[in-house]
Amino acid sequence: MTPRTRLVVLGATTLAVTVPVTGVALHQAAQQRARAEAPPSVPVVASRMTSLTGDGPVLVFRHTGLDRDYGHLASVPLDDPAGPRSIGDATCDRVDAVPGRVSCLRVERGVVTRYALVELGEDLAEAATVPLPGIPSRTRLSPDGTLVATTTFVAGHSYLQSGFSTSTEVRSTDGGEDVGDLEAFRLVVDGREVRPTDRNVWGVTFVDDRSFWATVATGGTTHLVRGDLEARTLTAVRTNAECPALSPDGTRLAYKVDDAAPGTHWSFAVLDLDSGEETVLAGEDRGVDDQAAWLDDDTLLYGVPRPDEPGVSDVWSLDVDRAGALPGCSSSRPGPPPWCAPPREGRSHPAGRNSRSTK
Repeated sequence: MTPRTRLVVLGATTLAVTVPVTGVALHQAAQQRARAEAPPSVPVVASRMTSLTGDGPVLVFRHTGLDRDYGHLASVPLDDPAGPRSIGDATCDRVDAVPGRVSCLRVERGVVTRYALVELGEDLAEAATVPLPGIPSRTRLSPDGTLVATTTFVAGHSYLQSGFSTSTEVRSTDGGEDVGDLEAFRLVVDGREVRPTDRNVWGVTFVDDRSFWATVATGGTTHLVRGDLEARTLTAVRTNAECPALSPDGTRLAYKVDDAAPGTHWSFAVLDLDSGEETVLAGEDRGVDDQAAWLDDDTLLYGVPRPDEPGVSDVWSLDVDRAGALPGCSSSRPGPPPWCAPPREGRSHPAGRNSRSTK
């Protein structure tokens, strides 16, 4: 076979492979266009969401229905989380809300992909926009909305991925003072300052405008740390604790622990800050990878992706004071999903989807 003949054969082989791949790409593009034009996949109110306030407390969340409003900010009444939702115009990849303030982390796709923290006010108008160094992962606002924490991946895209690297920053809202990257804070473990080069910080939850809790990973170990913004310190309190969330009354921390199951498998645990007693919750056994939020002093909210619908997730709730309580949920499609059994004795209250409460 001559070189020319070989070239022609190679070209024919390449063409034979390329045509099916192109067909798949065109099919996927058609599906994406259809989704972008589809009406909301769940009941919605007639008017768009233009404010954080309602007739009563609401759950604010990121809508993940596979329709034209995918990724948009939305809300439902707290007393009817499975009811019609109000959907706004703002799009977010991560969101947190407190009265009068929303932290919205956004991926801005284009020729050059950029990442940003967009702060929204009570009327959901953009109050400030701050560039971020990487892929959005976590965000939390302080109780009074004056501080915001953001965590992004600057290398990798998962906490399970080897070699991932995060950047967690705290700043004043309204584009105010940048407190800085928490990796630059002094880290104290077992009473002495350490300076590991592999530290990663994520999962901030604020106590007030000075103190916070967070996760620090170094040397293959995760630490629950107490942070001080004025002293610029992170002090390790215990190991095997990730993504803490402080209860509204400030007495308990909920976080993930890697349980005894093979591999990495997370369960939720609650730490009593007065007694130091940790209780691992038995009701949720799916290995949830999320930073929980407290609905009230007794109930956790957290997101769970649907195994049969990539990109779609629901928020579940879990009663932390009821031994063996099973998680409750609400669905965005007609009828509950097959793994969400009807409520029964011992089940916690249903929650909205991808949500955190704001009152």
